[in-house]
Formats: sequence, structure tokens, C-alpha cells
Amino acid sequence: METARIAELLEPYLTRPRPASAGKQQTLTQDQLKYISIYINILLRWNSRINLTAVREPEEIVRRHFGESLFTALYLFPEVDDQPPTHIIDVGSGAGFPGLPIKLWFPHARVTLIESNHKKAAFLREVIRAITLTAINVFSGRAEDYEESPGHVVTLRAVEKFATTLPTATELVAPGGRLALLIGESQCQKAKGLKPLLQWDDAVGLPSSLNRVLLIGTKNLTEKESE
Repeated sequence: METARIAELLEPYLTRPRPASAGKQQTLTQDQLKYISIYINILLRWNSRINLTAVREPEEIVRRHFGESLFTALYLFPEVDDQPPTHIIDVGSGAGFPGLPIKLWFPHARVTLIESNHKKAAFLREVIRAITLTAINVFSGRAEDYEESPGHVVTLRAVEKFATTLPTATELVAPGGRLALLIGESQCQKAKGLKPLLQWDDAVGLPSSLNRVLLIGTKNLTEKESE
């Protein structure tokens, strides 16, 4: 897909949502747009062989997958140049959303993509090689088995078995870190009920969606949560 068209499709998702900078438009660099184009081409090729996404139309892939992911990146990291060293963990990464686009947005972050399906993990590694990303790792296993350092930010999007995956993802968040969920609006109360001790922000509606939201919770500075 042409980079100019990608930029046009992503424009609604790249307005800074923070009050201090509300209405300020952010643009992607030509390199970032080129990498997204390469990523889409690889995704379409692999998707003809294995089921990476039910979304097949390229422009809808840009809006639904890249748009939502970059909106999340912008909300979490509105000023990447002033951001301290950050480790991001994407649980159940699948086709790489939102973890890979967040890495494109915030290239200095250290990113771990957790994906237990070995074919999907191989796809993620091919994308990483093709767009020459560094400081990014694919953990080809279950989130329950991940034993490396926790994340300052942990992301979770469109995973199966939400009720069992959410507690596991929460365990991977460092004290004082954030858990970012891309979910349906109807799942917000369920998330808050499953993890009431997190400090939950108000859900933020995703552009061009009637019922999908970004919900962020901050973990207490004390490591242990009461049962």
C-alpha cells in the first residue's frame, strides 16, 4: 500500500488525547510509514497460509490494527523523547498488535512479544527482521511461563479466555507500571472486577469504533496484591 494512503487512514488515530496537548496532531515519519507498508505486505502473504487476522482488506487492516495500536502508543507515550528507559510486554501478541506498532512509535523502548503459537511467533520474527527492529524479543511460550523482568507497560488485545489471561498479564506488570487493555466497552466492568486493586483510568473510546475502548490500570507500588 502507498505510504501516503497509510498516512491518510491513520490520521484520525494520531491526535494527542492528553488534555495538556489536546488537538495536537502527530505525524509519522516516512521511515515509519515505509515499515508499516512492509509489515502489511508480509501480513497479507502469511495470512493466506495461516490465520493471523480475520481482517483481510488492507485499508481495514490499517485502521483496525495499526490505527488502534498507534492510538494506544500515543496515549501511553505522548512524548517519546522524554520517556525514561521502558520495557513493554505484549501478551498474546498474535499478528503483533499492539506491540509492534508501539515499538515503531517508540523505537527506544525494549519490547517483548509473548506468543505461544509457534507459527505466529515465526511470523513476528520475520516482520522484525524485515523492518530491522532492535531491542525486541519474541517469547515463544505461554505468558504463565515468562520469567524475565516485568514490564513498565503490559498490553493485552483481543485475547481468548480474557478472565484467565488478565490476572496473568497483571502479574507481568512491574510495581507502579501500567496495564493497557484494548477491549470491548462491555468488558470494562469485568476487568475492574477481576483486578479491583489496580487504579483504573476512565476508558477512552477508540476512533471510528462504536464500542471498543482503551482501558488503563496502574499497579500498586507494593508488589503483592491481597487475595
